[in-house]
Amino acid sequence: MRCPFCGNIDTQVKDSRPAEDHVSIRRRRFCPACGGRFTTYERVQLRDLVVIKSSGRREDFDRDKLERSIRISMQKRPVDPERIDQMISGIVRRLESMGETDISSKVIGEIVMEALARIDTVAYVRFASVYKNFQAADDFDKFVSELRPDTAPDE
Repeated sequence: MRCPFCGNIDTQVKDSRPAEDHVSIRRRRFCPACGGRFTTYERVQLRDLVVIKSSGRREDFDRDKLERSIRISMQKRPVDPERIDQMISGIVRRLESMGETDISSKVIGEIVMEALARIDTVAYVRFASVYKNFQAADDFDKFVSELRPDTAPDE
């Protein structure tokens, strides 16, 4: 592993342990050239996934990009960070176990929305506003009204 401080490629692992999410390994590393210490995380990757965008463009799946978009939708929500990590790991496992290496961005978006809907409605609406490209307040109103259970009119 290359040292992020000096670029030395010969770093040493000083400590390894499971990370809090129990799906990755946390490694503390030391660089003998500059004395720098840093942490890396190692995850199991079942297969290399390729995302097919709606424009037809293809790009490698990026777990960090998925995590960033989910964390943005979950900002300031009363959800335990460990719960968010578990959700992200579950989404990635589900994508990897689909059996396909090419996955459309639409499928990924639907899976994320399904997971968010189970955890936090506000985060679900936030994510949907970007994913479904809401253009006006009416788009929010229509989407939120679909979430509300039908209420019987007062008689």
